[in-house]
Amino acid sequence: MTKSGPELTEPAPIDVALICYPGSQATCIHGVTDLFTYADHFARRQSSASRTFVRITHWRPAAAGGRLECVFDSRPGPFGTPTVVVVPASQFAPIARGHSPESTAWLASRHAEGAIVAAVCGGVFVLADSGLLAGRRATTHWMFADELRRRHPELTIEADRLVIDDGDIVTAGGVLAWADMGLSLVERLLGTAVMRATARFMLIDPPGREQRYYSDFTPHLRHGDKAVLAAQHWLQAHAPAPLSLAVLAGHAGLGTRTLLRRFVKATGLTPSEYHQRLRIARSRELLECTRDPIDRVAAAAGYEDSGGFRRSFKRLVGLSPGEYRRRFQGKRRPQSPAD
Repeated sequence: MTKSGPELTEPAPIDVALICYPGSQATCIHGVTDLFTYADHFARRQSSASRTFVRITHWRPAAAGGRLECVFDSRPGPFGTPTVVVVPASQFAPIARGHSPESTAWLASRHAEGAIVAAVCGGVFVLADSGLLAGRRATTHWMFADELRRRHPELTIEADRLVIDDGDIVTAGGVLAWADMGLSLVERLLGTAVMRATARFMLIDPPGREQRYYSDFTPHLRHGDKAVLAAQHWLQAHAPAPLSLAVLAGHAGLGTRTLLRRFVKATGLTPSEYHQRLRIARSRELLECTRDPIDRVAAAAGYEDSGGFRRSFKRLVGLSPGEYRRRFQGKRRPQSPAD
């Protein structure tokens, strides 16, 4: 009599949690819910699997205060760390500073556990109140950009951008930009085919730059090592800056040798390799979305030597910076002579 092998368990679904803070926009909450519901449907159909690919939960500050409670769960079961936390647009933005302290505290805790955080339009103000955007780039509705700059001068506001995908933090500008943001996340988490099927069904255009931004490098954040996660968050916010292992270890609260060992175990990369990929991801964005000469792109991504940048880009991407720009900018913009 032969023994049966170990019983296989289905992978846990992608958990998308929405924070329904007071004054949040119902259109955004239900729109994101529907978008990920459609994505789950197409993921099932394309894989011929019956399992759930996406779990969607809604969280609202409890009446007693001090915590958030789940008020909707598409697949009831034990709660863990969400894969993505979405901060919806506000009904009337910009909202007051400190509008929902329970929401900002919950948001910061989930991010510290490895969740991706995504905020839309006026919801970026809630995200900024949490402190997670300090030193980061962000977008919001163009009408509220000046107010966000005034309240949070430590941020770099790029209000002409519809979506800024910064790895662990995603921001979207505009009341209906949740659709672009949602499709970008669907592509990252479920793949291009599911994203395109979802976009076709909803009769909306697929996102542009964002759908390629992390195609070659998706930071692994859900490994459970909080010290390494803190180092990753710091690297993401300071990618153009020179890498100092001692400084990075200090932000992680570890010794340098311990950091190196645990970083490789958690991410599969050394801090230097990880840092390099973050810089190349930033340069790809600039090549797609600006007319800046290659030397200026290299400098903005943190490379002092443009020759070294070109070699690193070719090695990691498979194209030279000029070839990459011509392929992904196409004929939308004239090419710089420096290409």
